Amino acid sequence: MEKSKNGINGKITAASLLIALGIIYGDIGTSPLYVLKAIVGERPISEALVLGGVSCIFWTLVLQTTVKYVWLTLKADNAGEGGIFSLYALVQRYGKWLVIPTVLGATTLLADGIITPPISVASAVEGLSMVQGLEHIPTVPIVIVILSLLFFFQRFGTHKVGRVFGPVMLVWFCMLFVMGVSQIGHFPSVIKALNPHYAYELLTQYPRGFWLLGAVFLATTGAEALYSDLGHCGKNNIRITWGFVKICLVANYLGQAAWLLHQGIPVLGGRNPFFEMMPHWFLIPGIIIATFATIIASQALISGSYTLISEAMNLNFWPRVAVRQPSESKGQVYIPSVNNILWFGCVLMILYFRSSTHMEAAYGFSITVAMMMTTILLSYFLVYKLKWNKVLVFVLLLLFATVEISFFIANVAKIKERWMFLFFELSIFLTMYVWYYARKINNRFTKFVDLGQYVPQIKELSEDETVPKFSTHLVYLTKANQRQEIEEKIIRSIFAKNPKKADVYWFLHINRTESPYTLSYNVSELVDDKIIKVNVNIGFRIQPKTELYFKKIVQELVSRKELNLHIRPDGSTRYNSEPDFKFVIIEKFLSVENEFTVRDGILLNSYFLLKRLGQSDEAAFGLDKSDIVAEQTPLVFQPKCNVVLTREEKTSSMW
Repeated sequence: MEKSKNGINGKITAASLLIALGIIYGDIGTSPLYVLKAIVGERPISEALVLGGVSCIFWTLVLQTTVKYVWLTLKADNAGEGGIFSLYALVQRYGKWLVIPTVLGATTLLADGIITPPISVASAVEGLSMVQGLEHIPTVPIVIVILSLLFFFQRFGTHKVGRVFGPVMLVWFCMLFVMGVSQIGHFPSVIKALNPHYAYELLTQYPRGFWLLGAVFLATTGAEALYSDLGHCGKNNIRITWGFVKICLVANYLGQAAWLLHQGIPVLGGRNPFFEMMPHWFLIPGIIIATFATIIASQALISGSYTLISEAMNLNFWPRVAVRQPSESKGQVYIPSVNNILWFGCVLMILYFRSSTHMEAAYGFSITVAMMMTTILLSYFLVYKLKWNKVLVFVLLLLFATVEISFFIANVAKIKERWMFLFFELSIFLTMYVWYYARKINNRFTKFVDLGQYVPQIKELSEDETVPKFSTHLVYLTKANQRQEIEEKIIRSIFAKNPKKADVYWFLHINRTESPYTLSYNVSELVDDKIIKVNVNIGFRIQPKTELYFKKIVQELVSRKELNLHIRPDGSTRYNSEPDFKFVIIEKFLSVENEFTVRDGILLNSYFLLKRLGQSDEAAFGLDKSDIVAEQTPLVFQPKCNVVLTREEKTSSMW
């Protein structure tokens, strides 16, 4: 039985299906608002264009969404969690270079969080211009207000509002279905658009038909969410609800096609067939429902961006920044810095493009790249984890590569409309690249020593009555995986000019696991009641609270009467019952003695700049400032050598 750590398991219930509708399908579910309008544009309306466009949409949903994501990618279940970082965690051991497609995929998914909210909300709000008396209403300020309120309320959590997401989306999809079927009922011949022959003719015979793939791709831009939100819903719930959602989407697209072909209008003229085929009396309720649906779509992208950055930090792809937990819902996080960046980017997008029609031209490129990167990682998962036949995987890879490269080529034409957006994507990519590879260099030059050879000195220091006690329990955070190893800088810290005398020396190692929600520990006693190594295994979706974990571990050791800690003083007094703990944080800085290669110099200097802009070590590890001693140590990677100094001969004084 599949069970998600977020509390929704593999059981198929009405509640679980409703939750899946509300969480996953906001983006792909609101695509009928603008996709067919983007395909037709200002081109002359013809059967070849309309039926070919709907045929392309249908087969894109079949290949990309149903086959690739719903059938294949959902198999990459990392302890109930999905998303590009979960997939990377599963396959990272099979190729060091896989970090590049992971970073590219994460970058473009974050970029989607800036363009999806404005295009979705704008598409819905623009329907107001069809209401009598509101033809010239300015929609840009309304969109900015809606988005600003949405981002403002993120800090309070979405758990309460989230309860209505499922019912609202159910109403939305039912509305899509009824609207579509009502038009198909008048013109049932439009169903022939499901024949792939019409898609083939559009792409090969219609003038510049291939380039329409850039607009067709908008129909599947939310497919990544089906995998990213796997942990919230479970694969069984996703697969069942997708059947319902797909029927509603296809029915609505066919309904729009029927309306277009039987209105006798030569061109669309800026009108939106989605709103045009609504009965006039239903227009305002329809716009309200559409607006709520687009807000839900935006919320899904925003929440997904928080989760993505949280995972990136825990997997060492992103500088540490402040993370909040606005509710008790497991896995729900709020990252103020990401929230501000997304809000600012969304407002700039709507101010720059002004309308959803203009944004359509810039939309799709990022998600095309994200899907291509997921395909690469997925192929490794199928070969190395599921042990599929390599020939079969190659055939599937070739199929998806052909489709996605075609979409990519068609979307490249949009670069001129979105050139300013590339700076945002480039900055995200460089941040992840620099942080990941600079940490690799940093770790490569971290010196480890055998702790055993320093045990006699540590015991002697601990018993030396001439040295004032620094702390009863002295705790160092260490990167050393091996039981007997420790960083050289920690030894230097203990035996500094003012040696740190303690009754018990603890060395605490935080081990990030490939599983998302691991939380376990083990204890090694190197010297009885004197030198103790603790390994805490933390999943990559958990925000560490190191001090809380450590004190709980000590309490458990005392209550179980292990390590004899229960019979010795812990530093508490009758004036203060708290045990006497001190955590030592050793912060590194680049020494002026370094000589770098060009690449290493850029990476390391950028890394330490990002580190200064990010969160402090004590905040990132969840340590209380009152229990911390911060030290700084120079980091020497490549010391300057062959320094030649020439002594000048002493000259006679004139005096």
